[in-house]
Amino acid sequence: MLLHYKSFGEGKPLLILHGFLGSLDNWQSIAKELAANYQVFILDVRNHGKSFHDYKHDYGSMVEDVRYFIDHLGLSDVTLIGHSMGGKIAMSFALKYPYLVSNLVVVDIAPKVYLPGHEDILHALSKVNPKELKSRQEAIDIISTYIHDPSVVQFLLKNLDRQIDGSFHWKMNLPVLIDQYNEMLDFPSKGSFDGPTLFLKGAKSDYILPSDEENIFTLFPNAKIVPIKNAGHWVHAENPVDFISETSNFLK
Repeated sequence: MLLHYKSFGEGKPLLILHGFLGSLDNWQSIAKELAANYQVFILDVRNHGKSFHDYKHDYGSMVEDVRYFIDHLGLSDVTLIGHSMGGKIAMSFALKYPYLVSNLVVVDIAPKVYLPGHEDILHALSKVNPKELKSRQEAIDIISTYIHDPSVVQFLLKNLDRQIDGSFHWKMNLPVLIDQYNEMLDFPSKGSFDGPTLFLKGAKSDYILPSDEENIFTLFPNAKIVPIKNAGHWVHAENPVDFISETSNFLK
């Protein structure tokens, strides 16, 4: 099935893949900036946003979703940008289909297996029953019991949608994402991608460590790693100016 997407601009194709529990909406402002020089596609990956729900949520399946999207739209020589989970999808795609990728931008994620770290978030989300909600504030109150960072709460609530009849529902496929969360921690891909690759690391983030560099350069020998100041894991949201600047300079 075709992933839900929006596109902006004209020119060479540039695809942006969001992170775990995110959606294409997180990237619209960045996409519009980059659309000055590219045809930018922002995608909802499976089980997120307005894309299809499926019982599988692993990198192999998501790579094939991107391949189907590229084939369906007749794209080639694409630039891929991926953040966090989306960065792992982008890396895995470039390693499997290097001939389809011209440039790769990986945002604050390394090609490695990570330790769990989202249990509190998933537990909080599981405590919300959208069918019982009378207001969005009720969901805020429930999630805030477990998650004390208001910005994270607001990020999560972008997944809560209100229908015409006033009822609520999760846009994401929460049961599958909880069940297959360990798949998101993995990085099963092998090989190498020799094309130009940029790793953008949040200067205040520990997702990319010095110990990861050897593996990064083994898989992506033409990679460079650039820290973005005043940014944690959500690099593009916390410092969009430097994110755009570094990405645009790299893609020239």
